[in-house]
Amino acid sequence: MAIPSFLSPNLPFCPSTKLIPSRLTISSSSSSSICCISVDRQINHSSVSDEISGLRVVISAGGTAGHISSALAIGDELKSADPLARILFIGFPNSMESTTVPSAGFEFSAISTVGSSSFRPFLCFTSFLKFPLRLIQSTFESYKILRKFKPQIVVGTGGHASFPVCFAAVISRTKLVIQEQDSIPGTTNWILSFFADTIFAPFNCTVTNLPKRVAGKCVVYGNPIRQALRRYSSKGAARVSFFGQWAGAVSEAKVVLLLGGSLGANAINIALLNCYSQLLSEHENWFFVWQTGVEAFDEMDSLVRSHPRLFLSP
Repeated sequence: MAIPSFLSPNLPFCPSTKLIPSRLTISSSSSSSICCISVDRQINHSSVSDEISGLRVVISAGGTAGHISSALAIGDELKSADPLARILFIGFPNSMESTTVPSAGFEFSAISTVGSSSFRPFLCFTSFLKFPLRLIQSTFESYKILRKFKPQIVVGTGGHASFPVCFAAVISRTKLVIQEQDSIPGTTNWILSFFADTIFAPFNCTVTNLPKRVAGKCVVYGNPIRQALRRYSSKGAARVSFFGQWAGAVSEAKVVLLLGGSLGANAINIALLNCYSQLLSEHENWFFVWQTGVEAFDEMDSLVRSHPRLFLSP
């Protein structure tokens, strides 16, 4: 069965200056420094649906929400194009992906854990010895899942869980696509770039930070946006959902989203802890939605004083 044209391994490198930004464009004096957060692609969706009907895709991502959100956005888009497409996510048990993916309505299979998002095998001698064995085991488990599921394509969006799955795709000669979210690629995607058929990059600078020999396989396409984020509501209604009915009537209200990382970035959270109260006191029309990160939420919740214009979330 034919692979969808937008997942084809022979895509050309597309400078972001030729893309159509639909969310945010960052430009400077140089015409080559335009960055797209998302892209409106001129695609005939009826032909795409015909082409990928019955498509079987394995997607692997893990560790943090940055990897997982992109993977879910890709899964949403494929499901939207063809509801009959079967999509299987593979990741680690007792991890963020093991709870986030099933709650989004996708199939999930777990493989043995290689390491956490902060795992550094070379900093501990015991971990250094166990790491190759864990990697071989998780790769073998991934290979068995791929043999059973028989996907036409494997998509990796980075993180520790992505490496054994994508490497198993290489061993089984399954088409491999990786999607990087950052300007500087992570270790997993940097290594996998040598084996991938196609590399989707968010920015031009991402390509320059990958090995030169893989530049011909890169296409700059921005970052995928989850369908849930495209469902717009009025600003007043959004404030009401977070802060209550009274917030909808505040004139010239400004809502500030504070991101403290999916797991919890201590430096950001501590900096916000030291200034949030003063900022809310000085600006009576400001509202804060503060996302602390899962691992930092309990600590921040115990330290932050309750305020009607502050919404704290993990």
